[in-house]
Amino acid sequence: METRKLGRTGLDVSLLTFGCGAVGGLMPKGAPADQREAVTRALDLGINFFDTAPLYGNGTSETNLGRILAELKPDIVLGSKVRIAPEQKTDMQAAVAKSVEESLRRLRRDHIDILQLHNPVTEAGSDWDLTPDQVLEQAAPALERARQEGKARFIGMTAIGETPALQKVIDSGPFDTGQIVFNMLNPSAGETVAPDYPAQDYEGLLSRSCGKGLGSIVIRSLAGGALSGSEERHPLGMPVVAPIGSGPDYGTDAGRARRFSPLVEEAGCRDLVELAIRYVASHQDVSTLQVGIATVDQFLGAAEAVNKGPLSADLLERIREIQSSFANDGAES
Repeated sequence: METRKLGRTGLDVSLLTFGCGAVGGLMPKGAPADQREAVTRALDLGINFFDTAPLYGNGTSETNLGRILAELKPDIVLGSKVRIAPEQKTDMQAAVAKSVEESLRRLRRDHIDILQLHNPVTEAGSDWDLTPDQVLEQAAPALERARQEGKARFIGMTAIGETPALQKVIDSGPFDTGQIVFNMLNPSAGETVAPDYPAQDYEGLLSRSCGKGLGSIVIRSLAGGALSGSEERHPLGMPVVAPIGSGPDYGTDAGRARRFSPLVEEAGCRDLVELAIRYVASHQDVSTLQVGIATVDQFLGAAEAVNKGPLSADLLERIREIQSSFANDGAES
């Protein structure tokens, strides 16, 4: 498995991250034997970056991953997160400290390598969102304190919310990593899109982050599964997945994904999922990418896709042509 530098952390991480999220569902809800097999196979393939969060299965993802890591004792890079609840905004220091202690207990570790803020960032900062000022003046210093106490090696953020608010935080420089939305349905974090492109315009956030020294952890590589082209959900996965930064609904995203189908054979790919993964891996500013998994076979397929290498320049141009057509048809699915 290819490794890349995770920005200014200096860490070498596998191009494919082992994602432990709830969208795929394996680590929060899968059978223990399947969870262990998936982790073991990942390690055998050279996967060394594992990402989880308290939010995934209300702590069960961290618990299950912690059990397996305690048994196998691999040398890995581990990422987890902190999500500050609306009622905790008056004392973010205490909220972060409590969340980190609970995560360390579940993970059976004395530190987290990459500790990431898990709240959206918006100008209004309503509900679960935080404003840029709240992030910079309260949340980031709280994460930094965890680092100073030796409970985290590096700190990062999940770059979802409003683009100007995200830009303000990233430009201010408190974080070492950023989880960034980038996929075939919404390439705007890595490429310029038309003003009428039917998705959130992240305005080159991927390249902007890398320019500031942040390691880029690409999330929603498969748009929550929509880039399979199918609306069918695996029983372990989230039954309903709301789009993040892409179309108005999952059905529209899946319909747009199917437009890439003619390129699958031409690219030598097994299916749309492989095409979508290789598309993300083709961008030079991507440090590592995540996909949601429900089964061992799904993870092995993702690893195989990454190992096949980037798409050709001609295929990337063909993908851009299809992407540009989305602006002309509104919400057609």
